[in-house]
Amino acid sequence: MTNTWVEALLNKRRETREKGVSPYPHQAAFLLNNSLRRTLFKPTRIVDSIGLTGSERVLEVGPGPGFYSVEIARRLTDGRLDLFDLQPEMLDKARRHLERAGFRDVGFTVGQAGEELPFPDNTFDAAFLAAVIGEVPDQPACLRSLGRVLKPGGRLVFAEAFPDPDRVSVRELRDLAEPAAFDFVESTGNRWRDVVTFRNRSS
Repeated sequence: MTNTWVEALLNKRRETREKGVSPYPHQAAFLLNNSLRRTLFKPTRIVDSIGLTGSERVLEVGPGPGFYSVEIARRLTDGRLDLFDLQPEMLDKARRHLERAGFRDVGFTVGQAGEELPFPDNTFDAAFLAAVIGEVPDQPACLRSLGRVLKPGGRLVFAEAFPDPDRVSVRELRDLAEPAAFDFVESTGNRWRDVVTFRNRSS
């Protein structure tokens, strides 16, 4: 049997990953945002780990089609969510997903997470990256930039899961985050999934 177009896209991603650039193809976004994945990965449980009270400004880096975004927006009764993604097509999908759920006061910014984030210093109370950091070409630069845009004491939360080929281990996350002035707070999960939280100690 010949490859389907989805298989061809994912094969292309594997090829580009070997060259150091591997964004998940926006054409296959439906594989990320569907009811089966929602049942298995329970975005409400993951978003609980961010510890939101409702008034925060939150940056979600690499939201894809908005799998976690609606749940984050739902928690921010007096706050604001900003999405940052390399692919404008992914942001368009996330925007439609959020608008269908009734959330319109959301920021959308296109850019590369391995470069300087286009936000002022000390803007965000929390940053959330789900299955993203393994795709970033310059991970240390990404962490330094996150440290700049997060407020002192701001939370940085990573969610990593099987079978993502770019999954980053807890140890690797600590090796990235701690030299960038983040203090390790906790790690929860199992062999299938990790949620790792840090706190920004920059002043």
